[in-house]
Amino acid sequence: MEGGRSPGLTSNQIKWAAIAAMLIDHAAWAFVPTYSFWGQVMHVIGRITAPTMCFFLAEGYAHTRSFWKYAARLGAFALVSHVPFVLFETGTPLRLFPFSVLYTLFLSLLAIRVWDRVRSQALRFAALAALSVLSLPGDWMFFDLFFTLAFWRNRGNFRRQALSFTALAIGMVLAGTLNAVLSGGTVYEQLFQTGVLLCLPLLSRYNGERGGGRCAGWAFYIFYPAHLLVIGLLKYFAK
Repeated sequence: MEGGRSPGLTSNQIKWAAIAAMLIDHAAWAFVPTYSFWGQVMHVIGRITAPTMCFFLAEGYAHTRSFWKYAARLGAFALVSHVPFVLFETGTPLRLFPFSVLYTLFLSLLAIRVWDRVRSQALRFAALAALSVLSLPGDWMFFDLFFTLAFWRNRGNFRRQALSFTALAIGMVLAGTLNAVLSGGTVYEQLFQTGVLLCLPLLSRYNGERGGGRCAGWAFYIFYPAHLLVIGLLKYFAK
């Protein structure tokens, strides 16, 4: 330990790495051909972000003083991010669908709450099934829910977190590949999704400390809609 700080990376440092990966990914979707060399490299890097945010959603739930304030903040920024996201995705702000990843992260937070508080197995299954259906219009869909629950259920044991996440990630890639082939695509076009596994070396360095200042936790919430709005507008006016 140096200067009273634990070795490794704080959550703030890891989140900023995930934010940088997200920016690279979204810039690629907007301006770089998907199946070009650089498009694939940028998308592989960009896969780091979603599972990293799922991991810290589980950590946030464990440390928050008020679940309802946490959920309200996440839900509010999901609403704020909707117009920038649909502008980025579709080129017009006047669409109801799709929903952003903050929407699916909000549902993922509710999934943790269900797992943590609902004791009836039948009710728990029904609630999680309902949340999975609700996630379908959202970015990353129910994969975010499953990733988050894997991190939550195995919290405190990174080896088990990594193994359960890896199994889900492989399932996601296989499902995406099967869907692509059945839709007339190629067997390799979803392989960039394996980039989600790159989050594990990063998360393995987490030292359990928050880091950053008092407002550090707001960085992702603010940056997410802001960068989508800028990229969406650049795409719109570049037509």
